[in-house]
Amino acid sequence: MPRHIYEEDHESLRKSALEFVERTLRPREEQMAEQKSIGREVWLEAGRQGFFGFCIPEEYGGAGVVDYRFNAVLTEVWAGFNAAVSSCFGIHGDVCPPYIVDLGTEEQKRRWLPGIASGELIIAIGMTEPSGGSDLAALKTTAVRDGDDWVLNGSKTFITNGYQADLVIVAARTDASKGAKGITLFMVERGMAGFENGRKLDKVGMPESDTAELFFENVRVPDANRLGPEGLGFIAMMQRLPQERVGSAVNNVNHAKAILEETIQYAKERKAFGQPIGAFQYNKFLLAELVTKIEVTQSFVDECVLAHGRGELSAVDAAKAKWWSAQVQNDVLDSCLQLHGGYGYMNEYRVARAWKDARVTKIWAGSNEIMKELIGRDLGL
Repeated sequence: MPRHIYEEDHESLRKSALEFVERTLRPREEQMAEQKSIGREVWLEAGRQGFFGFCIPEEYGGAGVVDYRFNAVLTEVWAGFNAAVSSCFGIHGDVCPPYIVDLGTEEQKRRWLPGIASGELIIAIGMTEPSGGSDLAALKTTAVRDGDDWVLNGSKTFITNGYQADLVIVAARTDASKGAKGITLFMVERGMAGFENGRKLDKVGMPESDTAELFFENVRVPDANRLGPEGLGFIAMMQRLPQERVGSAVNNVNHAKAILEETIQYAKERKAFGQPIGAFQYNKFLLAELVTKIEVTQSFVDECVLAHGRGELSAVDAAKAKWWSAQVQNDVLDSCLQLHGGYGYMNEYRVARAWKDARVTKIWAGSNEIMKELIGRDLGL
């Protein structure tokens, strides 16, 4: 079914992003996997191409574009190439900047946004903790006021871009008596005494993604680095999680779509018992099911992208898009691997790497179980 979500300007951006993939990313794919990170030169080149600054106002080095479809186009391109790169770029260019644009002071915006747009300052967001997972209201990292500073103690884990991060949005508890209303956001900068970017985590998939632990031991954070009002950090995160989740949905469906297209071609070329494996009725029916699942899911995700651009995407619909797209992605890629037979289990084949990469999407940005809990509550259950 034809898609009608994008216009000429969006497709022009897609073309530029695809050229960037072929010129800059694809030649470094193996290197990124071995190093478990994206090289600084790649971040800088992406910044020069303007891929990180769409929501950042022009006066701070960005494009000042409020049309979320531009973010979605980039996510589609990155996901079609490599889900890990899509994750890292998405956190940096899509998830984090709105916090500073919406909540930051004039001084904070001028201080940090130009470097984020240019790729010179790699940014991460520190929500998840070793003991908390998806339960953000129960976080244990604390920040205690001391004069003009806050003293930060605690740790975060599974932080995308965490190892290379020059700047981290950190959620910390500033008033233990107020529960979720006692959480505040802080901007923690590389080089602050007591702040340690921990080891790169050894993950099942997405080796190209720089994922790390973060540690804070008596880190003195100036009040000038507090992001938004004291005590409103949890609300700020809840307000912006729908964008992260719709971005995840765009990533999920387009990651699976790219591998499915390759699998269909493989099924036309690979022969068994004297005919292409796609000619066997079971395989033909299976591929018909997979294509239909992807197209139906794409249609719902497209509607969510449009709704988000209008400011109308609800947290519940974002949760539906996130969990459903992650489930479909994993189901599709599992079938794609099976259709490749033994070759599908070999790391040299893209389908094998994609299959491993996809598993985390049912966990991050709020686990699928949490997404169903949100939807169930909306039903009055």
